[in-house]
Amino acid sequence: MRFHSIASFILRRHRAVIPAADLAVSPAQCRYLEQERRIRRQIFICRILFLVLFLFSWEISARIGILNDFIFSSPSQIFFCLFHMFLDKSLFLHTGITLAETLLSFFFCTMISLVTALYLWSSPFAAQVFEPFLVLLNSLPKSALAPLLLVWLGSRMRMVVTAAVSIAVFGSIMTLYTGFKQIDPDKIRLIYSLGGSKKDVLIKVLLPGSLPLLMSTMKVNIGLCLVGVIIGEFLSAKAGLGYLITYASQTFEMTKLMSALIVLCLLSWVLYQGVAVLEKRLRSC
Repeated sequence: MRFHSIASFILRRHRAVIPAADLAVSPAQCRYLEQERRIRRQIFICRILFLVLFLFSWEISARIGILNDFIFSSPSQIFFCLFHMFLDKSLFLHTGITLAETLLSFFFCTMISLVTALYLWSSPFAAQVFEPFLVLLNSLPKSALAPLLLVWLGSRMRMVVTAAVSIAVFGSIMTLYTGFKQIDPDKIRLIYSLGGSKKDVLIKVLLPGSLPLLMSTMKVNIGLCLVGVIIGEFLSAKAGLGYLITYASQTFEMTKLMSALIVLCLLSWVLYQGVAVLEKRLRSC
């Protein structure tokens, strides 16, 4: 009771109303904000111009014979290939399967990493026992595990998801555990001195203080899970962008291969932006 009453008092003090005069924006701040907006617009315009110039150079080089359009394809051929895949629904099939496998593996990776890191933080003895094994597993080339997982789990979605989780989970556990250990010990001692429990430390100090670390780890993991899914689809899948890339390379359909790579890049960008939006919403809460 003592801890919760003191915590409530501190929260009320922090929620005090700030005078409107202190919230007024000075002319210097307005100029600074306008300059920042102008710089962001310039960066965006430069990115678009670079992309247009790259695509134009690629198309012209393929048309006049500088690049072999059979090997390197061209933007126009890729566009018509994507349009054809859009009409026959194969684009949605392969992209949807890869997206579902990536999100599923990302969910499992995040949950396993967070729960394991919290357990190691709460039990120093267990951390000392398991830390060398985590270092060993993290340093192991994960692609070498894929053929073994194929034998163990068979040519199914669970093999693809397991391969993706194995690529990201061990490094994620070590990163989160190291971040948990670096939480200010004075804050933890303060919670205990006010009569708080380990649960209070977890909810009021550890998780809020580790939110930036957790979100940055999630941004890395979403890309690693996508890489793991593609590796798994290379070996065992019957559908998905990884399967499409393998099939196109075996049949020398380079335009279809390039189309799958472009869709893969767009999917990676969308997933990363999704985690970034989640981070903004959590920080605004």
